[in-house]
Amino acid sequence: MRYTYQAFKDNNGRRDLEEQKLIKYILLILAVIFFSLNMGASGIAPTFSAVYGGRLIKKKLAALLFTIFVILGAATFGSGVVKTLSNGILPRALISVDVAIIILASATLSLSLANFLGIPESTSMVTVGAVVGVGLYLQHLQARIFLWLIPLWIGFPVASFIITFLLYRIIYPPRHGNLWLYEKIFSNERKLKILAIAVSCYGAFAVGTNNVANAVGPLVGAKVTDGNTGLILIAPLFGLGALFFGKRNIETFGKEVVPLGLITSNLVCLVTGSLLILASSLGAPFPYVQLNALSIFAISCIKNGHKVTLNHHITRKTFKVWTLTPILAITVSYILSSIFLRR
Repeated sequence: MRYTYQAFKDNNGRRDLEEQKLIKYILLILAVIFFSLNMGASGIAPTFSAVYGGRLIKKKLAALLFTIFVILGAATFGSGVVKTLSNGILPRALISVDVAIIILASATLSLSLANFLGIPESTSMVTVGAVVGVGLYLQHLQARIFLWLIPLWIGFPVASFIITFLLYRIIYPPRHGNLWLYEKIFSNERKLKILAIAVSCYGAFAVGTNNVANAVGPLVGAKVTDGNTGLILIAPLFGLGALFFGKRNIETFGKEVVPLGLITSNLVCLVTGSLLILASSLGAPFPYVQLNALSIFAISCIKNGHKVTLNHHITRKTFKVWTLTPILAITVSYILSSIFLRR
């Protein structure tokens, strides 16, 4: 009788452990879905706000094209960033299912705040912030990789501003030396519209090479999936997020900071998309929305002047949100780690 009772107790214990494990996996799946939807809502702004603001494309078509090219980008060049997030900042041995849930929940909360405020935020910065929060709590942060990222996060957006500023100065304002450009543009306006949409697709491809890894990296670290499978499964969620939650973000940078036409649409997406693909080739999780915003701010500085651009309410709110949300991700991640993890 005693043996039977002990066996019954052991079975109950195993069942409880299995139920707890199942609940954790369900929470992890929900966190991945919600985070990916938020990333799609935030990521469509830097890729298609230009053509949307220039009234070249409607939101539903923008979301469809965004989805297709994000998937292609993730499948082609996404693995390098997955490796950095799954093993570079925090040792893989420390990334459990619990840790993956904490990372994704912290990043999602921070990104949701930015989306609520209508400011496109970097998914990479909040994800890295969440990983750093766990690393600080566990006292196993691989600072070398983190410190390698910071100069890139500063230098690439500055490069985006400078390159866009210098290139756009050649085109704008119209003057005797560049009138031939305007003749070419007006005589090929239809081709330019097609080119603008193609370049936006190039931008979405660039997002796929980098940002899908933000959701996949913690899953690979927790040994839930391999990198390639995770990239293919999660990339389509970006499109759903863009379609259902991306309206405010795509309008913020497409219309409110500075109206973008055909020329600026092409210029912004080419500059920022190229810089992001370069970052992906280095394996660096990178803030694409910062690249795009700084490029758009460069256009605004030439059209409206530096003072008007810097004093614009969207500009001020953008820099505040960009500063606060990574700090929030680190803080939330650290607090959740202190509650749910053991050192």
